[in-house]
Amino acid sequence: MKLSSTLKMVSRTYDDAINALNSLQSNYANIMAIREAGIRKNEMSILEMKEWVRRIGYTPTDFNKLNVVHITGTKGKGSTAAFTSSILQKYHEKLPKVGLYTSPHLRTVRERIRINGEPISEDKFTKYFFDIWNRLDSTSSSLEKFPHMVLGSKPGYFKYLTLLSFHTFMQEGCDSCVYEVGIGGEYDSTNIIEKPISCGVSLLGIDHTYLLGDTINEIAWNKGGIFKNGIPAFTVCDQPPKGLEILKQRASERNTDLKEVPVFEELNHIPLGIAGEFQKSNASLAVCLAVQTLKSLNIINDKVPLHKESRLPAKIIEGLKDTNWEGRCQTIKKGRNTWYIDGAHTIDSISAASRWYRSIALKSKNKQILLFNQQTRDASKLLENLRYTLGEDIDFDLAIFSTNVTWESGSYSADLVSMNTSKEEVENLSVQQALVNEWKKLTGSNRAIVTSSIETAVKKIETFSEEPLDIYVTGSLHLVGGLLVVFDKTASV
Repeated sequence: MKLSSTLKMVSRTYDDAINALNSLQSNYANIMAIREAGIRKNEMSILEMKEWVRRIGYTPTDFNKLNVVHITGTKGKGSTAAFTSSILQKYHEKLPKVGLYTSPHLRTVRERIRINGEPISEDKFTKYFFDIWNRLDSTSSSLEKFPHMVLGSKPGYFKYLTLLSFHTFMQEGCDSCVYEVGIGGEYDSTNIIEKPISCGVSLLGIDHTYLLGDTINEIAWNKGGIFKNGIPAFTVCDQPPKGLEILKQRASERNTDLKEVPVFEELNHIPLGIAGEFQKSNASLAVCLAVQTLKSLNIINDKVPLHKESRLPAKIIEGLKDTNWEGRCQTIKKGRNTWYIDGAHTIDSISAASRWYRSIALKSKNKQILLFNQQTRDASKLLENLRYTLGEDIDFDLAIFSTNVTWESGSYSADLVSMNTSKEEVENLSVQQALVNEWKKLTGSNRAIVTSSIETAVKKIETFSEEPLDIYVTGSLHLVGGLLVVFDKTASV
């Protein structure tokens, strides 16, 4: 019996919604086939997304009322979105409901769809999830135009969640919404937004090359695809020159100007809600996006600050201070141990995170442990970059290379099930064994082990020493998310 038919026959719970959502993930074999075939997103991705939107009862024009802030980039786009959302929430008398759509999630998929900073409830997630599921089951598309969209078919995991975000924010009557692009921009499912209120591009780098291209020019072209006719666009001031040139060309094509945002000097004197020196650039971009949004909505009359000496309004500073974004330069104290957590998974992001940890480790007298994984990207290059950035004077007493499996039993937390990794590689611990070998080459140290689950790694760390430990956790947001779930379980015991 098909999953869609089964769901009509039973009471629908949050677990039902998660199981149905997980059924929309692409499996590892399909992803590898697409990569090997060199298939990249194209205009058909957007046309299909618009058709899915039609089938759930909307048009892209309907979403203009959400007053969307659209943000892309390679590094820092999620943090920028979090800062922007937090700032807008400080104007709650004019913006009672601020939506935020981001990816990936850490503990629960509901984190991707937030209102006023809080993930939507399980009840609302379930209700709106099956609203869409039923509408897709009861509508059809022209098979001549959309041969893959047969009756009862569903979009993939990310596209479905994007549909769910639009539906949720519309039904909840959100006044402004911040949207983080999934991958790229031009052909991303979020890019059906016709008239955003402002657009932003965080730092560019090389990532998702199988979808976006191998050069900074190709990646910048994709990211610049979110620019819209006459809509104010902003980017950070330290972009790679070639990437910046392409972004400016893309802005010109869309009849808008791209403004470079300085790092505001005032941010040197306030504690940002997300730690890390590099977050000042993301926070500065968020300030300009938020001010432009507030100005366009006639909530404030302030000019968009574009000078590093600009004075920032009190509410803006308050929003930056109060931003909460787990898994990014996050510090967690548990008993005698301190965990320093950043889900960095690109060369640029792991360099930034490791600079942050190095600044801490140099001042600490505690023993140090590294907890690392990266299951789908070039893990060895990330590890090499981590070692180079930390420097040889940062010496770990133990390096643990774990899978992203949550529990010792071999199971995942339901919201963290991933079908896009090789089951065989995970079970054989082949990636982790390779990382141990790479670590030995990089450091000459044999103090490295493999664990089959995050829960096992945590137990080994907790029994490693009776002295205080500093634990640096990085390489994967999936690793970080699973770690937080394990922490939640131990806290409730």
